[in-house]
Amino acid sequence: MGSSRLPGKVLLPLAGEPVLAHVIARVRASGVLDDVVVATSTLPTDDVVAEVGAGEGARVFRGSEADVLSRYAGATLAFAADVVVRITADCPLIDPDILGEMVERFLAQLRQGSPIQVLTNSRIRSFPWGLDVEVFAREALDTAAAEASAPRCREHVTTYFYENPDRFRIVDHVGYPDYSSYRLTLDTVEDYELLSQIAGAVPADELPKLRIGKIVDLLVKHPTWASINAHVQQTPA
Repeated sequence: MGSSRLPGKVLLPLAGEPVLAHVIARVRASGVLDDVVVATSTLPTDDVVAEVGAGEGARVFRGSEADVLSRYAGATLAFAADVVVRITADCPLIDPDILGEMVERFLAQLRQGSPIQVLTNSRIRSFPWGLDVEVFAREALDTAAAEASAPRCREHVTTYFYENPDRFRIVDHVGYPDYSSYRLTLDTVEDYELLSQIAGAVPADELPKLRIGKIVDLLVKHPTWASINAHVQQTPA
């Protein structure tokens, strides 16, 4: 709830449901995950985040506000996860198909005996901001949690991976066509305006089925929409 640029953003209403509810539903729709966990802070202001998460059927883990890396490691331990998929809660249009494709690719590498530790579509950007998926092994997360000391690496869960590519087997997931010029995340009022435009352009029962191809079709059909937040600079995630 304590976002500096848009406080309370994960619970803002979108098509009659809080943003967090959309994220949970879309992550679950991928069909490849054993569990969905909302990992929020122990601050009283985040009680409502925990309540909404639980109300949507997700498990809830609460940990440090500032040390998000330790929060992730704690959640992974609490729910005995071997493979972790990181989705930030300000991505209400996260694409279940992309998520599923990446998890299947990660697991296929494990089955083939050539495992990777991190699979990411955010290091080499071809997907819009807001469709970021990071899949990583529990052992990689444990290593980062044990070794990372810089504040930026404690605040941003996967930074330690990317700053130490010699320590982790990292593979980039690149999409085609390149939609990286679009911004579909929620960090500012302008982002919320664009997401509201997209959500309002389809019937409420069709919104959960909206995937990146149809979203881009809408943005092409309404070229002024993408300019709403085109100037916004992304903050580290």
